Amino acid sequence: MDGQGLEQLKQKAGEVSELLSKLANPDRLLLLCTLAEQECNVSELAARTGIQQPTLSQQLTVLRNQALVGTRREGKYIYYHLHDERVLSLMQAMYEIFCAHKPI
Repeated sequence: MDGQGLEQLKQKAGEVSELLSKLANPDRLLLLCTLAEQECNVSELAARTGIQQPTLSQQLTVLRNQALVGTRREGKYIYYHLHDERVLSLMQAMYEIFCAHKPI
């Protein structure tokens, strides 16, 4: 590998490390996994994940501030969805590795 290739690899490693640090929280992973399945409002997320207020709002704020989830308003409800396609791909891969029930 030449010097330029190594520098690009280091830059990408830094980007991946930063993204993984944003995901390194059980509540955030649970929220992202739920949002990988479908868009949800806060009430739906609370029901599906069991995460209670104020933790739910706190973690959604972190995810929004880090541009991992986006929002849209419909009437009085705010719906959350995955904003970053890389996160969707990661969540799908992690689901297959850790969550899918496959016979051995």
